[in-house]
Parts: sequence; structure tokens; C-alpha cells
Amino acid sequence: MKKVSLVVRDRTQVEALTTLRGLGVLHLEKRDASSDALSKALEQKASAENALGILQLLEQPKKGAAKNRNQADQTRRSSDAGNEETEPYSADAVNAPARPDLVDLILNLGKDQKACEDQKIVLDREQQRLEKWGDFKPGLIQELAEQGIKLHLYELSPNALANIPEEIRYIISGQDKATVRLVVLDQEIPGLQSFRLPEKSLSELGQEQAELSAKLQGIKERLNKLADRKSSLIHEIAQLQEQVDLEFARASLEQIDEVPPEYAVSWISGYAPQEDVGAIKRAAAEHGWAMIADDPGPDDDVPTKLKNNKLVSLIYPLTDFLEVVPGYQETDISGWFLFFFTIFFGMIFGDAVYGLLFIIIALIGIAKTAKKGVPAIFKLVLLLGFSNFVWGILTCTWGGMDADKLPLFLQNISLPLISNVTAGKSEYYSGIVQQNLMIFCFSLAVLQLSIGHIIKIFKSRTLKLLGDLGSAAMLGGMYFIVLSLIASNASRQIPFYMSAVYAFAAGFVLNFLFANYDGSIGRSIMESLKNMVSVILNIANVFSDIMSYIRLWAVGLAGGAIALTVNSMAGPMLGHMVFFIFGIALLIFGHGLNMVLNVLSVLVHGVRLNTLEFSGHVGLTWSGHAYRPFAKRVKDEAQSA
Repeated sequence: MKKVSLVVRDRTQVEALTTLRGLGVLHLEKRDASSDALSKALEQKASAENALGILQLLEQPKKGAAKNRNQADQTRRSSDAGNEETEPYSADAVNAPARPDLVDLILNLGKDQKACEDQKIVLDREQQRLEKWGDFKPGLIQELAEQGIKLHLYELSPNALANIPEEIRYIISGQDKATVRLVVLDQEIPGLQSFRLPEKSLSELGQEQAELSAKLQGIKERLNKLADRKSSLIHEIAQLQEQVDLEFARASLEQIDEVPPEYAVSWISGYAPQEDVGAIKRAAAEHGWAMIADDPGPDDDVPTKLKNNKLVSLIYPLTDFLEVVPGYQETDISGWFLFFFTIFFGMIFGDAVYGLLFIIIALIGIAKTAKKGVPAIFKLVLLLGFSNFVWGILTCTWGGMDADKLPLFLQNISLPLISNVTAGKSEYYSGIVQQNLMIFCFSLAVLQLSIGHIIKIFKSRTLKLLGDLGSAAMLGGMYFIVLSLIASNASRQIPFYMSAVYAFAAGFVLNFLFANYDGSIGRSIMESLKNMVSVILNIANVFSDIMSYIRLWAVGLAGGAIALTVNSMAGPMLGHMVFFIFGIALLIFGHGLNMVLNVLSVLVHGVRLNTLEFSGHVGLTWSGHAYRPFAKRVKDEAQSA
């Protein structure tokens, strides 16, 4: 990546930025920029997003209805356009001559809807407050007061009524267990708050509510007619985002001081891949820009552009979702991330039927998007579904069913070392299979974490690589210690090898001596002594990092138990005609819930092992931000056509 600085004449700012945007290779340097035009563009974009938010709360019109409207459009006379009953911007009025701005129209309708809903809430409360008093005209009470007959309304508890002075004259209008409603003559009751007289009678409130409901219904119908304009708004938002980017670039231009106004120039900087710098040079020569391209400095906030083949790029939908990007100087582990995540996904789901569902979903998505370009997410789902399917075959796990009840050929194609068929033979074999799965988890751990240190060894050009070699030796030694202490069970004991302890100790010494090497072994040892607590804690971390991988087996085991429970609950229902439908519904709901939980488990555990444990051993902090060049992303209408 090269840091590129450009100097352009002020009078050609827009032309220069438009050309630069057309190149689409320069990631503009982040600055605190502001201008009136930028504020206006941001405001317009926010308004369009708010309008889209209003439409997204509506139901999408059915395809059949939209098709019928399109057919009706073809037969509609142009003189019908602009009819008051025809909603502007709806599919029923595509030929309308003059239309208000779509965003303003939706926002105004949304504002009117909100005002009506708020007013309706107020009317509902007032109606509830008056219902117990019945329908009366508040104006009559005021007229009586003007004639000297004062009436005061009260709502009292029975206890409060018993304590009012005897000289108070009143009429009980109504009562229930908690409240007594009084009409008091001539005077107020001392110390008690009278009932607030309403402005309108109960019947007037009801009429106003009916009118308000009709108005609200009309607004909703108008909005519903605009529901099929979401794509237009999405396109408009994308265009406004481009406008925001352009105005941000303009605001980022810094004027060079002490230059006569007629020769005023400004400069802007950013980052471009080395192979794309030539395109900027050619544009600079053609348009008369001054340009400097140099290596970024240590304090520069350089964006990260990942370069991977199509297979490894399948991990991008996940890393984009997680918003994790390696720093510019950090190692890209996308390939290893995808490889191990695929294995982890299969183990956590661990069911061939679930895998088949993922494969079917992915294939449908691929088939539907084949003409426009298949999104990477469908290819990733296909890969993960295949992993899940294979793991289910190897362990003979099909929809949570008992392995011994499955067809014989499904039992025969499973891998006996980890198969539920083997585990079902006896308690001894169950222990053996469980132990094999634990050994597999710990083996994955030592393999992935060691790869992290091997990556660092190959990147290192100093004796510091011996520190990583020591860390790898500690992992190897701890692996055999964990097998002996954790994986051993009644079915099979795993011996404790002293050579594992020696390997761990030798690795610790190497790590202690060279982990902080910067050209001097003495300074490295002193640095280790300063951080003695961290060095000692590192021993525990090696143990805990390896142990973390057992979650793959444990979470998969939990998912299998849930599937088995669902089957046991729904199974008896399937044998009765009356309960058959309920049994099917329970199966769909139970396994659907299990799949959702497994997705969450993958995000929590499968991702964590890559972004925390593995990344920690690689020395990856995910501190970067993605390379996003200043570019035109929305096609012009002419190009689209």
C-alpha cells in the first residue's frame, strides 16, 4: 500500500474528485471534515433512510398483486394520471404528470400517522376517564354555574366518602367497590381534589375517535400503496451516500496557504495499492495534478486490503459480519480461519440431516442468483453444510435418531473410531468413542495453535523465532499432559510421559530467553523478569487454550441430546392419527430451535477459537480497518439500462 498525496487547483476541485472517484482506487485518509454541503447531503440521506424505515414496517405487496398492477398500468389511460384517488409514486400512477418528492411524501404521511396515533391515545385515555360518568355535556355544568348553581364532581373511595362533613350536600351518580362518584352541590369538599371537567362529552369523543380512525386508515392505505417503492428508496440512499462521499472528499481538501487566489490549490491524501498507483499517476499527468506516492509511515492509519483466492474469500461474509480486519502490518489468517471454522461448524452442528438442510438451502440460493452473480454467503453455507453432513456421516448422527435404528448402510459408512454405532455397543465402547472425540478436539487445538507459532517463526528474522519455537514445544508437551490427565477414563488409560514434561520445560526456557528478543539476549531476559507474573500465567494459558477446544465435543453433544429429546417427545404422537399433526409440528419446532441454538453456538464458540485462542498465538489483534476506496458504486441509469 502506498500513501498518495495530490494537489489540485481549487477551481477544478469537483472535476478532480469526480475523476478520482471514477478511478476507484484511493482510500481517503480519515479526517474531521465538515461543510454545509456535507451536512445537507447527510441530512438528505438521513431523511431517505427514515422514509425507508417507515416503508419497512409495512407488509411487502404480494407478487401476484404487483403483477396485476403492472398489467393494469399497461391499459390505463394517461388522463387517469393525477386522479386524487391515485396515489402518486404508486404503481397505479406511474404516468402521473407532477409528483411530490417521494421522500417528503412518505415522511409527511409518517408524520401525520404518528400525530393521529398520538391523538388517538389521548382520546382513548379521556374516554376511559369519562366512561363511568356516562354521556353528559360539560357545557351544561358551566351554564348552571353562570346561573349560580355550582356543581362539583368527585371520585372518592368509600372510606373518604364516610369522612366528608355532614353539611356537604351531594348526589351519588354511580359507584363500584373501589370508587364512589359524587355530584356535590354549591360548595367544594375541603381538602379533596374535584374531578376535572372534560372539554367534550363522551359521544363527542366517540365521534372524534371514529373520524380519527378513518383518517388513520386512509394514511395507512396510502403508505401501503407506496410499499413497492422500497427499491427506489434503496437506490436513492445509495446515490446520496455517493454524494456524501464526494462532499466529504471536498471538505477533506486542505487549502495551501500563501498562494494568490487565482492560483489557489488544495491537497488531499489517501492510500492506494501499489499496483494501482500507476492509474493515479496517469490521471495526475492528464489533469495537471501534483502528486507524491511514498511508503506509509509508522504512525499512518493504513487500511488493510486482503488478497485471497476465491476459495479463501468465502470467509469474508463472516468476517464482514463480525467486522474484524487484521491490522495493516498483521498476518492475514483468512485461509486458516476458513479451514478450521469449517471443521468447527461441522462438529458443533454434528448432524447429517441438518447438513443436508444447509446444502439444500445453499443450492436453492445459488440457483436463484446464478444469473446475477451468486453471493459468497451461499457458497459459504454450502461449504459449511457439506462439513456438517460429512461429520454426521462419520459419527452416524441423523436427525437425533438412535444409531442402532438407522438403516444398516448408514451404520456401515460411519467411522468406527467416533461412531455412535460403536458407542452403542457397550459402556466400554462408549468410553472409547468419547475418549477418541476428546483426543480429536485436543489434537485440533495443538495443530491450530502450533500453526500460529509456525507463522510467527517464518515471519521472524531474528532469534526471537526461538521464543515461538519454545511456545510450540510447550504446546506439544502440554498436549500429552492433558491427554493423560483429562482424556483418560475407565475404558482406556493414557500413560503419563515424562518426556512431555521435559519438552514443556525446554519450551518454557526458550520462550523465557527469547520471547522479548530485540537484538540482545540480556535485554530479553530482563524483560521476561520484569513480566514474571505474565510469564508464569502463560503456563496456565497454554493449558486453558488447549482445554478450550473440548467445547467442540461438548456443544455438539448438547445439540445431539436436544435432538434426541425432541424425537422422544414427538415420537409417540406420530403413532396416533389425532396427534400426528402435533407431532410433526413439535419436530419442526424442536429441531428448528436446536438449529438456531447451534448457530449461536457456532458464533460464540467456533468464532472464538479462531479470533481469540488462535489469533492470540499468531499475535493478531484484529486492529485494522478495511480498504474502502473512494469510488462510484451506483450505476448510472443509462448504464443500468
